[in-house]
Amino acid sequence: MKTFTVEEAVETIGFGRFHIMLFLIMGSTGVAEAMEIMLIAVVSPLIRCEWQLQDWQVALVTTMVFFGYMVFSVALGLLADRYGRWKILLLSFLWAAYFSLLTSFAPSYIWFVFLRAMVGGGVSGHAQGLIIKTEFLPTKYRGYMLPLSQVFWLAGSLLIIGLASVVNPTIGWRWLIRIASIPGILLILVFKFIPESARYNLSTGNVAAALATLQRIAEMNGAVMPEGVLREPAKERRGRFKDLIHPKYFRTTLQIWIIWLGIAFAYYGVILASAELLERDLVCGSAAPPAQDSGDDSEESRSPCRCRLFGPAAYQTMIISTVGEIALNPLNILGINFLGRRLSLCITMGCTALFFLLLNICTSSTGTIGFLFMLRALVSANFNTIYIYTAEVYPTTMRALGMGTSGSLCRVGAMVAPFISQVLMSASFLGALCLFSSVCVVCAISAFTLPIETKGRALQVCITPLGYLNAL
Repeated sequence: MKTFTVEEAVETIGFGRFHIMLFLIMGSTGVAEAMEIMLIAVVSPLIRCEWQLQDWQVALVTTMVFFGYMVFSVALGLLADRYGRWKILLLSFLWAAYFSLLTSFAPSYIWFVFLRAMVGGGVSGHAQGLIIKTEFLPTKYRGYMLPLSQVFWLAGSLLIIGLASVVNPTIGWRWLIRIASIPGILLILVFKFIPESARYNLSTGNVAAALATLQRIAEMNGAVMPEGVLREPAKERRGRFKDLIHPKYFRTTLQIWIIWLGIAFAYYGVILASAELLERDLVCGSAAPPAQDSGDDSEESRSPCRCRLFGPAAYQTMIISTVGEIALNPLNILGINFLGRRLSLCITMGCTALFFLLLNICTSSTGTIGFLFMLRALVSANFNTIYIYTAEVYPTTMRALGMGTSGSLCRVGAMVAPFISQVLMSASFLGALCLFSSVCVVCAISAFTLPIETKGRALQVCITPLGYLNAL
């Protein structure tokens, strides 16, 4: 009797209408995630002013968001491997939307920090959207379609900055948070059009559900299924931490964790440093003259937490630097598909280290914006590549857990970044830049020495007792 695997079915069905719908709906999760994560950068000056916060208190808000992300990322990844990607994705969106709305009613700084940490926990489950996309895409399309998802993150970032420039000066930051939660709520309504991963269903022994999903995709794409019976893989326990340190993956896992931590440290460091540069009007690594020198000797001007709100020019500069996130996308796609995931990541991480140092060069505001533009492009390319690599290198039985633990380590870097960008940078501009650059160099070396290249490789299903992988 003829048999076929999910991998063979996915490749035979090919790319079509279903994958376009999948790309639009699952990709749009990036819009909601970007708006929630970038929200802190545009409301920080306002909450600093309203609650008279010092630098470390403003930095703590971002840190606690990523602390929530770190804690929930592992738990949701574990649950996704055991109970399904779709269920956890839906739960995470409901959770994030609920606590985001509650944040807009926060009566104090402490409540604000706690509720944003809960939002970070919900946002951590959005990575399941990427996993669902990865598990449905044919091999040759993964290197092209997954990086294009960056468009949605860019759209969310630009949307929240644009909204902030209009909403913050008029009806305030609380309404900005309420408006920012709308895309996530709308997405919940269209999740029903996306099925559970066929690879996941098969790994749980639910062959009928996997077959029905594949037949539905084939019908939507106008393609035919392979002949024969869908082959069920050997049963293995799913979502086990010990699989991440299996001899086959131990070195890969450790290096992936280092890279994720460093990329997040650099990415959010750039974002928060951009806001700090704009807020403090730092040029050539020195601060603007203090307010007291101008004759303003009021209590507010002497306070370390005086109000320094963004003006139209600051929002415009943030938009320009944010657009940089897609500037290198075409080159990033070419690098991923022709140079491979490892070498491409090594090159972009090395360039990121260089541009962090170039940011210290004494130049005009235009030059500073140009450096920030390139940094945003490079750190975005780094994230694109490591997301794809991590989703491809682990088998189905541990893919969500692998992404979850990587995302958790990633948030450790994101938790440290605010204190470097918003606290250390105030004391030593060059010292902060050198620290960011050094971390990027370590990540570049780790990327170059990764033991497995996933370019053109079929997604794997499980680890056999001998340590080899069975392709789906």
